[in-house]
Amino acid sequence: MTATTIDTDALLALGQALQRAGYQFTTVTPATHRRVNGRPDNARARDLRGVFGWSRPVEEATLPAQTVALMRRAGVLAEKDGQLRAAVRASTIGPRLYFHSSFPTRDEDAVFFGPDTYRYVAALKRAMETIAPPRRAVDIGTGGGPGAIEVAARFPACETIAADINDRALELAGVNARLAGATNVQARHSDLLKDLDGDFDLVLSNPPFILDPDKLRYRHGGDMRGAGLSLQIVEAALERLRPGGSLLLYTGIAIVDGRDEFLATIRPQLEAACATWTYEELDPDIFGGQLDSDGYEEVERIAAVWLHAVKRTDGPPAAGRE
Repeated sequence: MTATTIDTDALLALGQALQRAGYQFTTVTPATHRRVNGRPDNARARDLRGVFGWSRPVEEATLPAQTVALMRRAGVLAEKDGQLRAAVRASTIGPRLYFHSSFPTRDEDAVFFGPDTYRYVAALKRAMETIAPPRRAVDIGTGGGPGAIEVAARFPACETIAADINDRALELAGVNARLAGATNVQARHSDLLKDLDGDFDLVLSNPPFILDPDKLRYRHGGDMRGAGLSLQIVEAALERLRPGGSLLLYTGIAIVDGRDEFLATIRPQLEAACATWTYEELDPDIFGGQLDSDGYEEVERIAAVWLHAVKRTDGPPAAGRE
């Protein structure tokens, strides 16, 4: 996928064709993906889900000719030894379809989508029921754009920016927004908020949070056992949020001896800058296989956490709730 130029109009047409066909696929963890694909009957794709969901090779005759033509036009068709593969995956959350990177994701510009995305979107939908309609929102590290697209769909009058440093992610986020009919989404290149002007009513993010030895951008969360990028997002958001604006952050935190170092670090900033904030564990144990990797020797678990912080308007800050 790295060296291929995508024709975004053709990819849009491919996505629309998949939607008309009733395509649905839930992306699982890499470990589950490998196990399912390793079964004898799953060596080749037999339908659209096998091609665009499970990233299996397929005989050309298995697919409709129009699908193959659109894949070729879009630049997402890999051909080798008489077999075809899709260079993208297509996953669904409810009625929406999202293109992202094919399995396995090894490229530097890979666009992540997985179980964390589903948890992120579910938490985001709940939070959006409690906030005032924002005028301007930004999804930091948008990837394929599900966060930004959900905000844009819920608040159609909101100027919604899907921000990322990965140009491939911005291409796919733009296509995915068009597929969703989210005309108020702008895909913009930005390192955190550094390349964007102005303030925001809503900042949201689902950043990388793993210590990755190859430091791939879609996985590597930096120092503090992968929480470094999340810490930078909190700091950037609190600086650029308008009074009364919300930060919505989904991330993964390494827990050592029962202690959450990330929460301990951000607590003083939240108490100084926010009227209210809540912090909760959505899942106490994710990415368990990561604990065998370097840098996790003292980590007992990785927890999926959700932070909702509201920027103070005036008066003394209120205490947070965990």
